[in-house]
Amino acid sequence: MKMYGESDVNHDALRGGKIAIIGYGSQGRAHASNLKDSGYDVVVGLREGGASWPRAEADGHTVATPAEAAEGAALVALLTPDVSQGALYKAIEPNLGQGAALLFAHGFNIQYGQIEPRADLDVVMIAPKGPGDLVRRQYLEGRGVPCLVAVAADATGNAFAKALCYADGLGGARAGVLETTFKEETETDLFGEQAVLCGGATELVLKGYETLVEAGYQPEVAYYECLHELKLIVDLLHEGGLKKMHEFISETAQWGDLISGPRVIDDRVKESMKAVLTDIQEGKFARDWIAENENGLPEYRRLMNQDLEHPIETVGAGLRDKMPWLNK
Repeated sequence: MKMYGESDVNHDALRGGKIAIIGYGSQGRAHASNLKDSGYDVVVGLREGGASWPRAEADGHTVATPAEAAEGAALVALLTPDVSQGALYKAIEPNLGQGAALLFAHGFNIQYGQIEPRADLDVVMIAPKGPGDLVRRQYLEGRGVPCLVAVAADATGNAFAKALCYADGLGGARAGVLETTFKEETETDLFGEQAVLCGGATELVLKGYETLVEAGYQPEVAYYECLHELKLIVDLLHEGGLKKMHEFISETAQWGDLISGPRVIDDRVKESMKAVLTDIQEGKFARDWIAENENGLPEYRRLMNQDLEHPIETVGAGLRDKMPWLNK
């Protein structure tokens, strides 16, 4: 393992060159703002007439179309949704100067061959290990979100230095920048989202809630026990791992954890996780997701509606109304 910090950054690698941030969603807004505050020349590339254009201008950024933003840029960061990046790259490629760096925050399009960059371009990745809102908030607090760094193509011999400089501009070097590959980042990121962080966690919450309600307990109590209190446990894990969690829960909770956790998340669940990972490694997930987009997202919408119409959403909305500070 190689971890890089602020002392490893060569600030000359990008200083003086224009950085084009294409996209102004969660990550795009954070990247553009942090880099601008770090002293870099930032331009945001957006579709004319889109809702993000006035928002970026209101945040104090120079805004142009993606092709215009890319022209003359030392580094262009593609921070739009994965499935949109292939067409976007084709649109900006004629304006990319020789030796410019093309940066991704996730390796999907390179790993699965959706984008094949020109041979003269540096192709790098800086992947913050947190959502854009956290990347921005941590930066403003003088902290940073850890980042992963990878190089897929080093046309200039300076690709890694450019990527590390970019990560430092985000505040990531404050927390540490870990070296990886596009393949490792893509496969582990997709797996973590599907099996643990999003898919796994939400399904665990829903099944726990359903189990209590079907057994006759109040939905509101089930909500508190299976969803609301989850943040308290995740915060402990985030701050100090399993050790801190065990230190701050009761002995009864510790004992229940040790004997019942493996009954719920057992070897059968692990085998299912392995199957999810295999789909990712073999490209099946990527092919299915690309095909779903090309087909107009019917299954995506059906499943999303199914999630959002679950009774826990109605119960939770009423309870959260009594805690307006949660939205702050």
